[in-house]
Formats: sequence, C-alpha cells, structure tokens
Amino acid sequence: MQSARSIKQITSPASWAELPWGEYYRVALERQLEPWWPKIFGLHLAKLGNLSAEIGSRTCPISHQFNIGLMEGSMDVIADPYCLPFEAKSVDACLLAHMLTYSADPHWLLREVDRIITDDGWLIISGFNPISLLGLRKVLLPIHRRQAYEAQMFSMLRQVDWLSLLNYEIVHHASFYVLPWQSGKSFCNRSTSIFGCMNVIIARKRTIPLTLNPMWATSLKPKFRNVLGAAKDLHRRQ
Repeated sequence: MQSARSIKQITSPASWAELPWGEYYRVALERQLEPWWPKIFGLHLAKLGNLSAEIGSRTCPISHQFNIGLMEGSMDVIADPYCLPFEAKSVDACLLAHMLTYSADPHWLLREVDRIITDDGWLIISGFNPISLLGLRKVLLPIHRRQAYEAQMFSMLRQVDWLSLLNYEIVHHASFYVLPWQSGKSFCNRSTSIFGCMNVIIARKRTIPLTLNPMWATSLKPKFRNVLGAAKDLHRRQ
C-alpha cells in the first residue's frame, strides 16, 4: 500500500453540523445507503466515529446496532477506533462515514476494522472526492482552515485498491452530490457523477482470493485422465 499517513494533526468533527453544508452531506449519504440497508444481514452493526453515529439505518435488519468512538454521551462503546475491544470476526457490518477522511493513519484503521469483520461481512466507507468542486477548492485555497478542507481526500480508485489488498469484493461504489451548497432537491445532486463531492463504497469481505494463483487454478481443475484410461481398457476388452 502507498502510505496515506498524515504528518499533520487532523481534527475529526463532532457532528455533521460542524462542517460547511454538513447536514446536506448527511442527508445525501443516507439517500445513497437507503436501498442497501435491507440487504445487509447479521447480528452486529458497528458505526465508527461521530459522523457514522448520526447516519440513520432503521431499514437494516440487524437488530444490534451500536456506536463506537471516544466522545462520551453519543457513543455506546467508548473505545479507540485504532484498538477496538472486540474479538476477531465478531462484527457483521461496519460503517466508516468519513473515518478515513479524518484519520491520521487510514491503513492502520482499515486493518483494525478488517480484523473484527466476519467472513462475508459488510464494510461501508464514505469520504470526500478530490475530483470535485470541493477538491478544487482545497487546492486553490490551501490556507483555508475549515474542517472540510483539512480532511484528506482519497480517490475512489485508491480506496478500492486498499480494499482489494485486504481481499474485499466491491459490491457498489459511486460518487455523488455535485453541488454541496444545495439541499439535494435538484436532479444534479440526486444523480451520481464522477465529479460528486462525496464517495461511497460498499464492500464484502471474502475468504477465497478474488484472483486465484495460476498454480492453484491448475490444481482445482478436474482430472479425467484415469477415467478416460479406464474407458479405453474396457473398449479393448470388448
């Protein structure tokens, strides 16, 4: 993995309301996830971080849904996301709403989350898109100190590459919400676009490698040599 560790201190917002147009972002993300929640099954759904805790998931059939973070009051489990107090393969689904965006070490965070997710479990990630008006503003105004622009912005391809190295299958990915200053009622904000200000990735953890080693693929092929030989011997005897 190409290093994504930040040498600067990144402050994660306590809520979507602290971000410029933050409530619009929250609503837009909930709309993107709405058709997927009914498809996610299991016993435990973990939401990491302050922003994840505010994302609605009522239509998800998982009954035990809990928030994890360091801020007391809104969290069900007070814990460091980089050192989760759960056994390996104990959580069926995990939501990381902009957690990588405001993480000083995204790789470490992903590995820790991967540790607790069950086989065939679900991982949902959202973040800001660098190929957008928001990304352009960050480049043009590097001294801007608002939290949305202090965030790290990782491209969709880069995040997909990280997940593929951890053996995740990408079920869905999209960039959406082109104009962040609008409430989302316009068609432009409802549709997906490569220039959308937000990214979302829905992935599943697989136990079988998605790309088989050529030697393994050869060994998995059925062998009919002995059967064909037996057929020839039987034909000769007749």
